[in-house]
Amino acid sequence: MKNSVSKTENTIQNNGLLLPVTVIKGVGPSKAAALASIGIDTLQDLLNFFPRRYLDRNLTDNVLLKTGETVTLIVEVIDAYLAHGKKSRLVVGTKTRNNERISIVFFRGVNFFQKIFQPGTTLVATGKLEYFRGFQLIHPDYEILTSAIKTTYPISSTGSKKKKQEQEPEEELSELPEMIHAGRIIPLYPSSEVLKSEGLDSRGFRKILYSALEKLKGKIPEILPNEIVKRRGLILREESYREIHFPTDENSLDTAKYRLKYEELFYFNLLIEHKKKEREKIKRVFWPLPESETANKVRKNLPFQLTEDQNSALQKIKELTNKEQPIAVLLQGDVGSGKTLVALLTALRYIDNQIQVCMVAPTEILARQHYQTILSFLGNMPFLGIELLVGKEPKKNRYEKLYRIKKGDTLFVIGTHSVFQEDVYFSELGLVIIDEQHKFGVDQRETLRSKGKNPDILAMTATPIPRTLCLTLYGDLDLLTIKSKPKGRMPIQTKWFQEDRREGIYKSIRKYVSSGRQCYIVYPLVEESEKVDLKSCIEAYEYLKHEIFPDFEVGLVHGKMEVEEKDRVMREFSKNRIQILVSTTVIEVGIDVPNSTVMVIEHADRFGISQLHQLRGRVGRGDQESFCILMTDSKVTEDAKVRLEAMVNFSDGFALSEIDLQLRGPGELMGVRQSGLPDFKIADLRKDSNLIELTREDATLFGNPGDLEKEEIRGRFSEGRLLFSN
Repeated sequence: MKNSVSKTENTIQNNGLLLPVTVIKGVGPSKAAALASIGIDTLQDLLNFFPRRYLDRNLTDNVLLKTGETVTLIVEVIDAYLAHGKKSRLVVGTKTRNNERISIVFFRGVNFFQKIFQPGTTLVATGKLEYFRGFQLIHPDYEILTSAIKTTYPISSTGSKKKKQEQEPEEELSELPEMIHAGRIIPLYPSSEVLKSEGLDSRGFRKILYSALEKLKGKIPEILPNEIVKRRGLILREESYREIHFPTDENSLDTAKYRLKYEELFYFNLLIEHKKKEREKIKRVFWPLPESETANKVRKNLPFQLTEDQNSALQKIKELTNKEQPIAVLLQGDVGSGKTLVALLTALRYIDNQIQVCMVAPTEILARQHYQTILSFLGNMPFLGIELLVGKEPKKNRYEKLYRIKKGDTLFVIGTHSVFQEDVYFSELGLVIIDEQHKFGVDQRETLRSKGKNPDILAMTATPIPRTLCLTLYGDLDLLTIKSKPKGRMPIQTKWFQEDRREGIYKSIRKYVSSGRQCYIVYPLVEESEKVDLKSCIEAYEYLKHEIFPDFEVGLVHGKMEVEEKDRVMREFSKNRIQILVSTTVIEVGIDVPNSTVMVIEHADRFGISQLHQLRGRVGRGDQESFCILMTDSKVTEDAKVRLEAMVNFSDGFALSEIDLQLRGPGELMGVRQSGLPDFKIADLRKDSNLIELTREDATLFGNPGDLEKEEIRGRFSEGRLLFSN
């Protein structure tokens, strides 16, 4: 037994944060199991379980008592009696330090409170001050300071208690050297029914956290470099934990939050720097890459000049590919900015040197669009090594394609998720291009990369990503941005109209279609939904085709159609044989029909900013004036108003992405499939952009990658948090 105690004390001396929560008095197996269910196994886990918000329960000046206000007072029990009427109640008579009489009234748990509140008991009570034959507080929150009796069960403001045989060891509240439930700023913690059944509501968490901090007093190691602590004026780690759970005042709370956010972001950025340096140790199989004659011919045959941003991106990629290390680049650009052309010109440098390239897209429509676009750029050039590999195709065709890919005859593969399958082998895969990369899981991207020997990575997105997210999600990639669009394109005029303007909208569509233009009408659903009252895309198609536009060709495309039928409709639309296309969001990316100048988005309040902007990008791709009409009912939510007004006022996708980040947060913004989001405990990607920049700089200048091997750091920051890591 002595050896066990000695071992525990030794662990505390070395790093008590790694001790199990069961070392806290009052945390037995049952409570420990409840804590483990939310990821709390050690004292470090517990200290990193931060409050969701705080309540100001500082003592109220007795002289300034006003009815209707929430007050916190130290009172002493004078007497208690049962009052009978419509409802029996316990009235506990108390006096303040100024001898002001205040009654505390309980309608529930009367027998329990009658035993607790004996004359002479001193407590802190918080509640709304009311007046009925004198000041009174009804069912206040409270904390007993000195008790006139000894209890064998935990004191609770609810009046409930556990049966004695089920009770785990409890510390007497009256033994605590300071108030933790009242008379100060108190923390409120996330909880659940399971946790509450084990006494782990906010009150229960405050109690075990206080005990943990007392046990660890003077024993929480500092993990930031001393130079950083001094340079940035940070408080010590132990003080930050104490102040975030039991703040002295608001300033101390803010200081503690800043310190803990800094620590979290510093080590996350240090991990990014470490992974970059690890990648620098890897040698590329193919380098340097000579110029591509085919790429030069494609550029000469273009009917337009590349934008400055496109040229800059190509030059940067060229510089990176002339180094020994594999490249990992994120190319982001607004809709219609010309990313596909940059990807093609990059790919041709590999292909001309007999090195294979694989481009993967999240949908078959987008993959086919890339295939057709690239073929059109190549024109009549003798380029035979390009294949489209998608899900549904005859077995014989697929087998022949796979054979040519494995043999190396096919140098450029464009496909969907089908390229991840085990039967897809490459001869010499040198470049992986991932379009709309945030729609793929981390494992899928890794599977594709593993099909080559340290291939270069070019990830692309048409969803502009806020800088804050880029630094955290893709900090280990080189970021290239294309903002400018090809010359001659006119800005899209975006209008928000409600149902009473529908007739006028249809007249405008008729006017533009009659002049030779084309129109999209987008609906959010394929079939009627029981959950949301939205028009069905199919029903709308029938109505528009027969009742509103019988003299025009109206087409329909949605996700549940057969691939061949979708392709047929899109071909007819691209040739202007269909003038009005009714669609779901399958046209969100990859559709390029310059003659389409009008888009109507029905129930626009149901879409997020990012999706609205992507849909809007299907028009305005030529030199004609274009319009995007956002249609809603007369009543929309306040959040929807913000989204719709942002769409009307901003055409820049990067500005919209910042607004979207503030509205939705990083998780929803990047999509439910984005499994690589950092699991930050306290840092907020929406609010801490300046701190992200600062810690990135400090991690580069002062960080020691060896610190990442420390057990408590390794547990919180692992390379699995990064989306790309070579």
